[in-house]
Amino acid sequence: MSAPARQILPRVQNTTRPLVSRWNRVGEQVEFFARTMAGCKDVWMYYRVELLRQIAQMSLGVGALALIGGTIVVVAFLSSQVGSLIAIQVYSSLANVGIEALTGFASAYVNTRLAGPVVVGIAMAATIGAGATAQLGAMRINEEIDALEVIGVRSIAYLCSTRLVAGVVLSIPLYCLGMLAAYTATKLGTVLSYGQSTGVYDHYFNTFLDPRDVMLSFIQALAMATIVMLIHTYYGYTAAGGPAGVGAAVGRAVRASLVAVIFVLLFVAMGIYGQAGGLNISG
Repeated sequence: MSAPARQILPRVQNTTRPLVSRWNRVGEQVEFFARTMAGCKDVWMYYRVELLRQIAQMSLGVGALALIGGTIVVVAFLSSQVGSLIAIQVYSSLANVGIEALTGFASAYVNTRLAGPVVVGIAMAATIGAGATAQLGAMRINEEIDALEVIGVRSIAYLCSTRLVAGVVLSIPLYCLGMLAAYTATKLGTVLSYGQSTGVYDHYFNTFLDPRDVMLSFIQALAMATIVMLIHTYYGYTAAGGPAGVGAAVGRAVRASLVAVIFVLLFVAMGIYGQAGGLNISG
């Protein structure tokens, strides 16, 4: 090999090494996601007790968090605040052009297609997902996961798949609770604060609330919950570097899951509503 080639080769290696490392990390994530999804069948066959424990812990919380209801209260509070904000902003904007009666339409449109699923996804990432990452990370640095592997327990199915199934199952009542809280807060804000007639609000709300949009929004929330739990379980399972490494893993997982939630919202909105772009009138 000539001298110029020997000088160029280390530079090429230094340039490509980070790219190869990132590509390998993507492959590791895809493999982990596949193994976690495949382990869901073992959850229903062998780890039903652990699944129920995870559902109870994620929904109501433990310790001091159980006093305020855990994730359930967080989702209800966030959804109600978003619904109240929609009532304030939309009513004021529509009143400027004399069509404030359409506030019920805005509630059926914005809460169903945008606000409801996003609030559920963000709440799961900030509460259930972050807790799962911290738990798995603590088990990793304390060598508890290695101990499970030694005694013959499939750690990914037992630890990660159970949390994935529990998060997806829990997202169903959380979504219903969040949507009801958002609808109720928007209606109360419009009727009580601004004095709009209940009949006028209900007329436009029921007219523009399409059951198909509600079902698609529910599927969108399930997709967000699945992606959030996969991301958080991966970062927790692969955490390293002691307590500081667990904290860094939680931060990276929350950041990645929030970005994923927005991308799911974008792609679903483009795929479902991007072509037609019209408004569906029920009844």
